[in-house]
Amino acid sequence: MKVLVIGGAGFIGVNAADRYLRHGHEVFVFDNLSRRGSEWNLKWLKRHKKLQFVKGDTRIYSDLLTLFKKHKDFDIVFHFAAQVAVTTSVTNPREDFEINALGTFNVLEAIRETKADPIILYSSTNKVYGGMTDIKITERGGKYVYANLPKGIREDRLLDFHSPYGCSKGTADQYMIDYSRIYGLRTVVFRQSCIYGYRQFGIEDQGWVAWFVIATMLDKKLSIYGDGKQVRDVLFIEDLIDAYEAAIKNIDKAKGQAFNIGGGHKNTMSLLELIAFLEKFFKKKIPLKFADWRPGDQPVFVCDISKAKKILKWEPKTTPQQGVKLLYDWVKGNKNMFKEL
Repeated sequence: MKVLVIGGAGFIGVNAADRYLRHGHEVFVFDNLSRRGSEWNLKWLKRHKKLQFVKGDTRIYSDLLTLFKKHKDFDIVFHFAAQVAVTTSVTNPREDFEINALGTFNVLEAIRETKADPIILYSSTNKVYGGMTDIKITERGGKYVYANLPKGIREDRLLDFHSPYGCSKGTADQYMIDYSRIYGLRTVVFRQSCIYGYRQFGIEDQGWVAWFVIATMLDKKLSIYGDGKQVRDVLFIEDLIDAYEAAIKNIDKAKGQAFNIGGGHKNTMSLLELIAFLEKFFKKKIPLKFADWRPGDQPVFVCDISKAKKILKWEPKTTPQQGVKLLYDWVKGNKNMFKEL
């Protein structure tokens, strides 16, 4: 197949590109290389002979239109290019909008205008559901849980965009779905929970699982925003790419739909639980600084992944304990790289 990975030098993109390159497909990576670690990721991908790199920016429509005019025969388009931090969206909402909302609109328009017909997979976010303040939350076992939603949040939950990031990603999410309904594009939206794994250059504002591992490895100070009892259903990167492949395999059923994709209720972790895991791995006490909650930070988000199980025949294989250990081993094996960033 001929595969395009927009944002292919980022965390999720580089792992998806590598999967398809290892399987022998021709892969194009489109990226502006602005993200921390992206040049390292691209260098790593270039060991594959079938990789083709196109430097461009989704905010510049002509960059995308030129690409799709030249290559109308992409079988799959992954759209991962994004501004990914809520805090950054608050300080620079215009850039957040241009990257996430306008950039996604440009991708869809370039495909529509050139009459290409790829399968299009979009990486959305659980932030499209907003603060969910109407849902009762309780504390159990030292972490927050839903009082009456044992399996988590379903896709029919009312959308309620909070923060500029939620607005921009939510706009893109809805455009993806509507372009399937109105123009017949084969789009699939993944409302992703906490994804972590190899080649994730996490920072304090985004990618908290990777950031905690990296910061502990490099003896950097760790801040907990809130009380540390907030919970996410964590999903290892390889399981996420399995979900993408499942959607491609079942595209006739999946197109035009959104799926909540995360670890589900069986794979949850609080911030303090991750710290406890890492203290075992590193065999040391990790000093913590506590600060105020950040805007848009949900005390709990857990996906109900029943729809993905039913339609895509997919579910996670990697437990949080297994996944964090794999991430720890990778960070440990690449310690020098992190020192240079």
